[in-house]
Amino acid sequence: MMPFSQLEHAVDGKLDIHSDVDVSRFSTDSRNLTGAMNEVFIAVSGKRDGHDYAKEAWEKGIRNFILSRELDLPQSNSLIVTDTTAALQSIGAYHRSKFKIPIIGITGSNGKTTVKEWLSTILSEKFFVVKSPKSYNSQIGVPLSLLEIRETHEIGVFEAGISKPGEMLNLQKIIDPSIGIFTNIGQAHDDGFESTEHKVLEKLNLFHPCVKVICRNDQEYFQLIAETLQDKAITWSLKDGAKYQVTWSSQIIKVDQIEFEVDFNGETQLENLTHAIVTAMELGLSRKSIQKGIDLIEGVPMRLELKKGINGCYILDDSYNNDEAGLKVALDYLESHQQNEKRTLILSDLLHSGKSDEELYSDIAVLLNSKRIDRLIGVGPRINTASKSFSSKSLFYQDTQTLLDNFPDFHDEMIVVKGARNFELERVVNRLESKSHGTVLEVNFEALQHNLNQYRSLLKPKAKLMVMVKANAYGSGLLEVANFLQHQQVDMLGVAYVDEAVQLRKNGINIPIMIMNPHTESFEQFERYDLQAEIFSISHLKRMLKDTKKSPKIHLKIDTGMHRLGFNPEEIDELITILNDNSQVKVEGVFTHFSSSDLIQEDGFTNNQAELFENTYQKIANALGYQPIKHACNSPGIVRWPQYHFDMVRLGIGLHGFDPTGQLSLRHSSQLKSIVSQIQNLKAGETVGYSRKGKVSRDSQIAIIPIGYEDGFQRVFGNGNGRVNINGTLCPTIGNICMDMTMVDVTEGNVHEGDPVIIFGETPGIKDLAKWANTIPYEILTNVSNRVKRVFISE
Repeated sequence: MMPFSQLEHAVDGKLDIHSDVDVSRFSTDSRNLTGAMNEVFIAVSGKRDGHDYAKEAWEKGIRNFILSRELDLPQSNSLIVTDTTAALQSIGAYHRSKFKIPIIGITGSNGKTTVKEWLSTILSEKFFVVKSPKSYNSQIGVPLSLLEIRETHEIGVFEAGISKPGEMLNLQKIIDPSIGIFTNIGQAHDDGFESTEHKVLEKLNLFHPCVKVICRNDQEYFQLIAETLQDKAITWSLKDGAKYQVTWSSQIIKVDQIEFEVDFNGETQLENLTHAIVTAMELGLSRKSIQKGIDLIEGVPMRLELKKGINGCYILDDSYNNDEAGLKVALDYLESHQQNEKRTLILSDLLHSGKSDEELYSDIAVLLNSKRIDRLIGVGPRINTASKSFSSKSLFYQDTQTLLDNFPDFHDEMIVVKGARNFELERVVNRLESKSHGTVLEVNFEALQHNLNQYRSLLKPKAKLMVMVKANAYGSGLLEVANFLQHQQVDMLGVAYVDEAVQLRKNGINIPIMIMNPHTESFEQFERYDLQAEIFSISHLKRMLKDTKKSPKIHLKIDTGMHRLGFNPEEIDELITILNDNSQVKVEGVFTHFSSSDLIQEDGFTNNQAELFENTYQKIANALGYQPIKHACNSPGIVRWPQYHFDMVRLGIGLHGFDPTGQLSLRHSSQLKSIVSQIQNLKAGETVGYSRKGKVSRDSQIAIIPIGYEDGFQRVFGNGNGRVNINGTLCPTIGNICMDMTMVDVTEGNVHEGDPVIIFGETPGIKDLAKWANTIPYEILTNVSNRVKRVFISE
């Protein structure tokens, strides 16, 4: 905490003090502000200028601002600087410089967040630890993380990520690490660098101040890493020639002669945990302390997970994480999910905060009030003792078992579960979750946001963005994805049918919604739910006029060559006559659909469509006397046809990581996972499944997986035509796909009952399944049935 006026010591700028106050919380997102006296809003400039949201922050009660231009914000403190992002970085560096504690900086292509979380858990056995919340590793996230350091902290663990040259030098100056960890090198963000070698050298810039850097010496590009780090490198390896000789065997990580019991099989998890173990050993932790830390992290996902719960509830599962900064992040996350108005927090004792219990829980009570938490359920003796700090609606239990034995009622609530690992709050999550079989579709909100930002960066100035959420948001989850998009402030949503739109309206979605294929019987619902209708024919328009007292806003679909739905050119005069005779009709938009905007060989056809559309649009607009919203581009059109962005574009499959043009660096947003239910050992000549279609020609191991064609894993994938990933091995199917089960040959793999199975994700990808099934990725994604549980993750 520092006086606002002290910020001028960190950054050059024009200071205007109305009433100096101590500030301790900085935010660049107006949506997450609480209005507390100690908050500072930083208006970061970019594609979406933070200055446009400063008034919203002021209306929430914020009176401290860092800006790059003067604004009318009465009775406020302000610091006017040249570059607000650079100012935030300078403030973070200034704050960090006050503390002489060891700081661990982590970078690499993959595993940064996992290593940070696991290492922090282990180090908490000896130190008061401060760490980056979530994946706060960017040019903005890093300084925000460093501002969480307090006098009571004894060590810090921060991650740093970059996407282009020069960024790491900025982060190195802010973090100023004394110890480094280089996790690995992969293909992430390759397009921002001249080569992989260039990317490695840029990442290594983080370690200039370090005394030692933990890294693996049998990884690719180690020679380049070693030449750069020289004597700083503290190496471990599964081979000879490293300071620490490591062996991975069944449930054991052996570092030199010291064995640690683990419950991981995957190479990625073992690598991440080894980084954490070696770092802890370098910091002097005993085997006993390290093992105790490992026991606390096993089996718990290192991420926020949004899950459907019992009685209409949603669960925000953050049960792996127990720090105050992480609690703030989890409560901020609620703002993007408005399905249920009632908010409940299940919170255990927060350990190793560095604050007295009185100060800690008093601060938490203020935070909960600002975040509109309706009910607190406290678990643990320390939060029990502080119960008077909280509202009368709060409930308290001495331990998790007591809570489970006296389980309160939950109905239509958003429930945040947050706590120290030793309280095992995952048992509470398990009680709250709606039950299903072992197959889960994971949807990654960070990937959705990355893809959304990629497309937004291409838009012409003032072009609006409609995002299609039809077909259950391409199989990902209608309500959850729509809430995410509303929080991201897209301009409009598109659905296929009225019942989808009504469901959205009943679950907190208030932005405009367009229905692409409204049934004539449903027109009366448009006025009630403030919906916008696609109108595609004369008869369709007449039926709408007949069935509605007050005409809804409509979008006229023009058929320019897709020949699916739409007004033909010869119908336009009659359409105009009807519109002129019914002036109460509000034509909100006029649009068409490009049939082949992704195909270079069809560019002539796309241009012809665009020309016909523009001529037709102008004829309609002239007759109406005003300019409706004009839109034509779909996902590939956004990329390839910027001249046709017009007033709005429509983003569909691109949001989920599929760019038919191949020009964007998108992330696949979904991963379909299952588990191995059973292993069967068969002799040569035995058969598998219905009709004995699967015959083994050798002694074989067969794994049974609880997914079938009812779940969306189609019969075409049977009999070796499809493969699944188990522990890094692609295992072929054997026999027919059943309704609820699939059998795969795991003879070539090291597979056990309970092992995770990737149906699609990185490997195999959805495109692989589409190729095996001779179809398109859309069909694979939308075929995942509703009985498959969706889990929404934020890493």
